[in-house]
Amino acid sequence: MDFDYSAKTVELQKRLGDFMEEHVYPNESRYHEEIADGDRWKPLELIEELKLRARSEGLWNLFLPAESGLTNLEYAPLAEIMGRVVWSAEVFNCSAPDTGNMEVLHLYGTEEQKTEWLTLLLNGDIRSCFAMTEPNVASSDATNIQASIKADGDDYVLNGRKWWSTGAGDARCKLAIFMGKTDETAPKHLQQSMILVPMNADGVRVERMLNVFGFDDAPNGHAEITFENVRVPKTNLLLGEGRGFEIAQGRLGPGRVHHCMRLIGSAERALELMCERAASRVAFGRAIADQGVIRNWIAESRLAIDQARLLVLRTAWLMDTSGNKAARKEIAAIKAVVPKMAEMVIDRAIQAFGGAGVCQDTPLASFYMYARTLRIADGPDEVHLESIAKMELKK
Repeated sequence: MDFDYSAKTVELQKRLGDFMEEHVYPNESRYHEEIADGDRWKPLELIEELKLRARSEGLWNLFLPAESGLTNLEYAPLAEIMGRVVWSAEVFNCSAPDTGNMEVLHLYGTEEQKTEWLTLLLNGDIRSCFAMTEPNVASSDATNIQASIKADGDDYVLNGRKWWSTGAGDARCKLAIFMGKTDETAPKHLQQSMILVPMNADGVRVERMLNVFGFDDAPNGHAEITFENVRVPKTNLLLGEGRGFEIAQGRLGPGRVHHCMRLIGSAERALELMCERAASRVAFGRAIADQGVIRNWIAESRLAIDQARLLVLRTAWLMDTSGNKAARKEIAAIKAVVPKMAEMVIDRAIQAFGGAGVCQDTPLASFYMYARTLRIADGPDEVHLESIAKMELKK
């Protein structure tokens, strides 16, 4: 395995890093001020300005091989740079859940579906959400999903309640990918299907926005949505009846690499902030960087980040060379390892900052929320560890 970054990646790292230095880091305060000063769910002027600039500079849709020509291994270090500011991925049209939904449409959509929805998403003109998780069942086992997709003439009729549909609060969210059962009598992994649902369809109702540790994540947010007798054409079905799990596996592999590399970027920046803080603050007569416990935190954090990064890069390489299925164990491993690593590093940085670490004066609180949430999102740690154990035992 050769983990030297390709010449294309090195060039894009430089361009992306320069963009972040010039346009993103200086605007972190403006981002939060725009949310606080107006309608929290409307598009931000800052984001729309930066999207135009990023697109004009060719820093656009980098996550999608068909658009960027980048492999998973080539894109991974770029995702890490974006993760240094939790909202910056949207600037480059590389933010979840749109990335996963665009991958689904690219891989499994018909030409008509791509024309209607994918082009708008690739252009950054609209946003989308993914409606899978449900409040009344343990969605860590997706076979529990109770939402229904029932054929009726030329249409399907949808019923169900979903939550944690990220992005659904955004005024630009025009599309949901809905997962539900088309055949409850089929084998359990062939009961589910996915279908495209316009957010303005009759019967689609956003019930409430969910807070994460008190954050509402405006202007994107995480919604609880009711689908009540929602009628959509059969042509909106993705791939075919009973193929929902197949689509989910195709969607989640690359998405987990993206999430994990962004988290590594967050952890890397948290470590940098911790080092700066430790060198500049004096407690009990000496710089806190001279305290043994702080030095231990810094060293342990450096080791943990580097180990996690290598694991993610190896996973990306395996996906590129052998396919997502061959990398199943590694995909599960990074999802279990990286959020816990980031949570630990960010927690140390918060401790080094004291009160400043838990307020809006640093990005650490939002980093921590992001890391802790990802220990649940896309499957909880325990599910991934169980999968790894089964594969080890089978050997």
